[in-house]
Amino acid sequence: MIDLIHSNGVLVIHHLQKNYRDYHDFLNFMSSVGDPRNILSVYFPLWFQLSQIVGTKMIWVAVIGDWFNLIFKWILFGHRPYWWVQEALLYQNNSLPQLEQFPITCETGPGSPSGHAMGSSCVWYVMVTSALSFTRAHRDNSQNKLHRLTWSVLWTAFWVIQVSVCVSRVFIATHFPHQVVLGVFAGMLVAEAFEHIPAIQTASLKVYITTNLFLFFFALGFYLVLKMIDIDLLWSVPKAKKWCANPEWIHFDTTPFAGLVRNLGALFGLGLAINSQMFLQSCRGKNGYKISFKLMCIATTLTTLQLYDFIKIPTHTELLFYVLSFCKSAVVPLTVVALIPYCIHLLMGCSDKKLD
Repeated sequence: MIDLIHSNGVLVIHHLQKNYRDYHDFLNFMSSVGDPRNILSVYFPLWFQLSQIVGTKMIWVAVIGDWFNLIFKWILFGHRPYWWVQEALLYQNNSLPQLEQFPITCETGPGSPSGHAMGSSCVWYVMVTSALSFTRAHRDNSQNKLHRLTWSVLWTAFWVIQVSVCVSRVFIATHFPHQVVLGVFAGMLVAEAFEHIPAIQTASLKVYITTNLFLFFFALGFYLVLKMIDIDLLWSVPKAKKWCANPEWIHFDTTPFAGLVRNLGALFGLGLAINSQMFLQSCRGKNGYKISFKLMCIATTLTTLQLYDFIKIPTHTELLFYVLSFCKSAVVPLTVVALIPYCIHLLMGCSDKKLD
């Protein structure tokens, strides 16, 4: 049964690559739109200044969603098309479908569910529901038609983006169609669950640290227990290295533990930032309600984080990579939530004194 699903998925991939090759640039862009790493560098800094509630929820949803994605991948043992098609016994040598690979094809973790599809649906679900909650709270009877129009536009945009991300991941042969569909709905479920957990908005640093430790040791314990019974949860890494068309396309930061460490760093950094005096004095102070302050924070953080992406972590030592990856991810929310807003708060304070 699973071979039938996979073989039909290969036909879909082959059809997309054959007939929609001219849309490669657009599909490549949509794949980057769904990249979980863009949550920290683009979506979070924008939304946190617009609404601290939405920004905080976004990080929690992204981290917990990606953690569930990792656990599901380890349980489901999902193959990726670019290596499955090379090893499937149902193809004869002369009937082997030729799937094209791209620089972003060769992800090393298991394929089901899709992390890009799950991360994208998580974050965009939070953004859409939060925007609709805002319009619902500020409407009267005369604005019902406008609210219904907004509802239709936002949810249409949501599904257009999700379908585009899913098609892009299938097109580059890194996922089968059923894997991206599973990812979208799993992401929506995680995001919806956090609509009913308001306690994250007032979580202390202790809660953040406790959550981090639980997520890390549960995943590590799960991995070690299965390893003791000769089940290697990193089975997909050698397959990726074997069947990737270009060894340079294998990136260490796509391994399962790399994503885990990156997300734990982001959650820890958010906990430090939100519970810091710099955050309380800037974002929660009198300047935090000014439009000029918010716009300056958004522009500065987005620019800073784009430059921040140029910092490359050495991969020659695995442990060092994980430590530096954790620290790099932790710095992002610290920068967005505390450091830059506090610096802008001080500059605005100096300007006010000069005017006086």
